[in-house]
Amino acid sequence: MTQQELETLTLSVCDVAKRAGSFIRQERQQFHAESIQRKHAHDYVSYVDKQSEQLIVSALRQLLPEAGFITEEGSATYTDEQYCWVVDPLDGTTNFIHHFPPYAVSIALMQGPRIVLGVVYEICADECFYAWLGGGSHLNGEPLTVNASPLSDALVCFQLPYDSDAYSPVAQSLIRQFYGRVASVRMLGSAAIALCYVAAGRLDAYAEKYIGQWDYMAGALIVSEAGGCCTDYEGSDHFTQGNSIVATNGIIHQSILQGVRDAMSLRR
Repeated sequence: MTQQELETLTLSVCDVAKRAGSFIRQERQQFHAESIQRKHAHDYVSYVDKQSEQLIVSALRQLLPEAGFITEEGSATYTDEQYCWVVDPLDGTTNFIHHFPPYAVSIALMQGPRIVLGVVYEICADECFYAWLGGGSHLNGEPLTVNASPLSDALVCFQLPYDSDAYSPVAQSLIRQFYGRVASVRMLGSAAIALCYVAAGRLDAYAEKYIGQWDYMAGALIVSEAGGCCTDYEGSDHFTQGNSIVATNGIIHQSILQGVRDAMSLRR
């Protein structure tokens, strides 16, 4: 695709994400705990996730009929098409269930191994983050740039994935290593939004493991196009097939990455 085609497609995907977000916002007003299903321990889904995904898949098929899909709730499939949509219809479901922001719609487009566009719509704040390859990152039409904070001034986000048995010693180590060395440590409950906050300079670093491609794909491009750095936990920038992400302003990337490596060495 040309830059112009990518830009036009990205803006159309923003509209799709906002429509799904509007549905989610409306359903939150009448949502009941009886609607919740448990996928795994502490990992929840509801009809809202599923119907949001169906809405998104239907709309994206009209925009790019030849593309396949990787979706969190499995309503569409990928069979080695040239283009592939990667969709999280509601990132931060646990937050949504508890009426605790943020939660978001996340949509990325892959062309082979490359992420070529990413859109994340934060529903509670009505904020649409988006980027296309080579076109920079944007929030509601305004350009985004990462912060230039050094480690001592950095606001850092270490998320807690569902696999608590495997990750608990890692999380405890990360907090021990960085609490007191950085400005502060936060946990948001939404991988997509944590990435967008790095791109917007609201956070300076974010790290998480044991997550799906739909959690981080769109946000990773938004960070990169805002001037930040993304790798997996091993430090490779070929992270799109993995289950871990480290995203920073670039300045503190090696410090965060070294902390992650040290923490991962403590796994049982």
